[in-house]
Amino acid sequence: MAKTQDLRAQKNEELEGRLGELKKEQFNLRFQRASGQLTNTAQFGKVRTEIAQIKTILRQRQDTAQ
Repeated sequence: MAKTQDLRAQKNEELEGRLGELKKEQFNLRFQRASGQLTNTAQFGKVRTEIAQIKTILRQRQDTAQ
């Protein structure tokens, strides 16, 4: 999981790309959990947290740009 300081240093395009990767990973984890193959359940929470951090940073940048 990336630190918030590291995420803030990235450009919007990089953050949006990482957000897409995390959403795919979240889908895969959800699928694994439903089929009973997920062994590390903590990973699901970490992915959700990082998605929330990225969305928050992008939203803050959007608000300050206006």
